[in-house]
Amino acid sequence: MANHDIRLTVRKGTVHALVGENGAGKSTLMKILYGMQKPDEGTIKVDGEQVSFSSPADAIARGIGMVHQHFMLADNLTVLENVALGSEKLYGIGGRARRRIAEISDRYGLGVRPDVLVEDLGVADRQRVEILKVLYRGARTLILDEPTAVLVPQEVDALFENLRELKSEGLSVIFISHKLGEVLSVADDITVVRRGTTVGTAVPSETTPRQLAELMVGSELPTPETSESTVTDRPVLTVKDLRLEAAGGKALLDDITFTIHAGEVLGLAGVEGNGQTELIDALIGLKHADSGTIALEAEEITAWPTRKRREEGVGYIPEDRHRHGLLLEAPLWENRILGHVTEKPNAKGFWLDPKAAQEDTRRIVEEYDVRTPGIDVTAASLSGGNQQKLIVGREMSHKPRFLIAAHPTRGVDVGAQAQIWDQIREARREGLAVLLISADLDELIGLSDTLRVIYNGRLVADADPATITPEELGSAMTGAATGHLEHEETPESPAKGAKTTPAEAAPQADADAPEDEAR
Repeated sequence: MANHDIRLTVRKGTVHALVGENGAGKSTLMKILYGMQKPDEGTIKVDGEQVSFSSPADAIARGIGMVHQHFMLADNLTVLENVALGSEKLYGIGGRARRRIAEISDRYGLGVRPDVLVEDLGVADRQRVEILKVLYRGARTLILDEPTAVLVPQEVDALFENLRELKSEGLSVIFISHKLGEVLSVADDITVVRRGTTVGTAVPSETTPRQLAELMVGSELPTPETSESTVTDRPVLTVKDLRLEAAGGKALLDDITFTIHAGEVLGLAGVEGNGQTELIDALIGLKHADSGTIALEAEEITAWPTRKRREEGVGYIPEDRHRHGLLLEAPLWENRILGHVTEKPNAKGFWLDPKAAQEDTRRIVEEYDVRTPGIDVTAASLSGGNQQKLIVGREMSHKPRFLIAAHPTRGVDVGAQAQIWDQIREARREGLAVLLISADLDELIGLSDTLRVIYNGRLVADADPATITPEELGSAMTGAATGHLEHEETPESPAKGAKTTPAEAAPQADADAPEDEAR
């Protein structure tokens, strides 16, 4: 049962956080509140009046709007066209609509320009367009699903300022996130769900991230910190002078050069849309570079097809699990085969071996704690976090030499985060070379042995994970710094090579500072 005995009360003019581990029932509850799924029992009241929703249109009519984690915008349309699409009866698609968009944007400090093409917007601006879109339809309660998953710290601050503006106007926000520090900083109230049931509420001013994690999953808040170095002098992946051009000749990647050694995690930081996707495509073989070389240990693989790269030990955790990682309508055991159809245990000679693949899927489900009633259910029936755990288990099971890990813990709970971090650290100790791409800067800093910054398709800066702060790294990601990023040493700064993360430092802050300052 996805939800049973769920109790949630959202006060007007507040940010109400909903937290819980993967498979806890958060997505099902939001689908019910947004009219995408009908409950079997129980009641929903809006402004004290009992309601029943048969579709999102019913929820919108009662002032409930939802901003999904994966944005639903058409890149080839303008902001105005995206906002007005499907709501032409409200203000048309001309001057009235433009004036209404400007009015909402100014009122809530969104800074949205109606005539800009969505494809020209950054991630944070696209999110603001999504928020404006639901406000345009008259929403008084907004559901935000993992709204900070792809934002750098400065963009998170800007989003939280937007939320404060919404609150000041009497609007309510349901804020779903796995980033507990952010939850505590922005929420007025917190509801915790576990295995489909409300297990408690928390007051942010009286709660620490560690306490909240324990309430969610019964364990302490994990940290991505990697204390010991396992980097060797054996190159596993060498990229030299890589260039990839768009159809019109514009450089999507330019002069990309780096080496990843056995036992090394190279973290790549950048605001989404600055060449990370194109680099991944070039490394996995989905696109072929216009110039430059890629070598896997002693062999140049620049011209190799994707299948040969996979067979020779290139692992791939994709940034978009729905588009590149799973067949959503296929059962789990068939998804376990994807990308490895010619390898054991999935194949026996020239033939697939479904029985062996099914047995190994059961092992992955158990080992990686994939919450599922069985291996014959479809991937679409799993929560996002459990889908991610299945993908990670699939890739790590083939003992790759080089792993592309793009947002490996996006949308997973703190317990699953810790498990995925442990798997990466263990494989690193055994000599795995990892390219880590993540929007979670604490994760990047904590797991990486080396940090590089990508901006407009070029590597523009490098940083020492032992000393760089998320704020400094976030600033470099927006193009504010180039070259080697030096962190000013203070008596309190960690020694060179000692990785200290914000999560690790939090208990000291709580002990020595007033509660508000510590957060």
